[in-house]
Amino acid sequence: MLCQQLGLFGENLVAIDGSKFKAVNNRDRNFTSAKLKRRMEEVESSINRYLTALDAADRQEPTASEPSAVRLEEKITKLKTQMKELQAIEIQLNESPDKQVSLTDPDARSMMTRGTGIVGYNVQTAVDTQHHLIVAHEVTNYGSDRDQLSSMAKQARDAMASETLAVVADRGYFKSEEILACHDANITAYVPKPMTSSAKADGRFNKDAFVYDATKNEYICPAGESLPWRFSSIEKGMNMHCYWSSKCQGCALKRQCTPSKNRRVRRWEHEAVLEEMQHRLNHAPDMMRIRKRTVEHPFGTLKQWMGSTHFLTRKLVGVSAEMSLNVLAYNMKRVMNIIGTAGLLKAMAA
Repeated sequence: MLCQQLGLFGENLVAIDGSKFKAVNNRDRNFTSAKLKRRMEEVESSINRYLTALDAADRQEPTASEPSAVRLEEKITKLKTQMKELQAIEIQLNESPDKQVSLTDPDARSMMTRGTGIVGYNVQTAVDTQHHLIVAHEVTNYGSDRDQLSSMAKQARDAMASETLAVVADRGYFKSEEILACHDANITAYVPKPMTSSAKADGRFNKDAFVYDATKNEYICPAGESLPWRFSSIEKGMNMHCYWSSKCQGCALKRQCTPSKNRRVRRWEHEAVLEEMQHRLNHAPDMMRIRKRTVEHPFGTLKQWMGSTHFLTRKLVGVSAEMSLNVLAYNMKRVMNIIGTAGLLKAMAA
């Protein structure tokens, strides 16, 4: 509210991003199904190895083998206790909705970051592009960013008390339903589409090479043939329309297009929203550079302040409170740099 009164949110454009922060939970204290299975196999293998060694010790002279046999029995007992603990964790794992168990911080989750694993939380921020103030943030324990766009955008709009807002995010946030939710909320989104087309990877025509004609509800292929609408179906909860031509077999460009009998093009019922966003991106080539220089600085600063261990508290409620305090401190220091300490004190007194 103070930043609103000081006019520090002038551009109504925020960059949204997420970053992984470490929890108070060692990686060895976090279990997934694969990790638990591997650990149990290792323990079982060690038990069998010690049992074999114990049998060999029993066949030796009693006086020589007695100390060795005692040590082996102690190791076997310890491993069997460990196996019982792992079996108890297996029961918890099967009852967990996401098939993960963290023993130190039960809300922490194993996530991938920069090619390696981390047990922690995914912190989402919406950062003002003008002064790099964090206008909204949220701590989640979901490793993916794909479901976070509309939620963070709406939180940012409410925090800025703005009727309209533009948001920019990287490819990790691209999800058709989330972009539609932003569109319905009068929030303008800039999110590039991931390059996942197998056709383009194989050197064939991508879907972008097919031009949609809204008046006729058909696609025009690179050879100039029309692909009329054929049927609609529900795929992953989305209403998809399917188009294809019956002239593909005799087409001179078929080898560059499809190895199948016909090239089929699928279109989501709200595809126009995605096409409109792509059109905006094509006319705003600097948008991704604005995103990068906006969101990376706050995360880098926060992690430097928090140290190599990041969070000190446990569970989502405690971690969320800790992050809120860090964000408050970050924003206060930013405002001091912008208007000065005296200016901030005067504004707070007013």
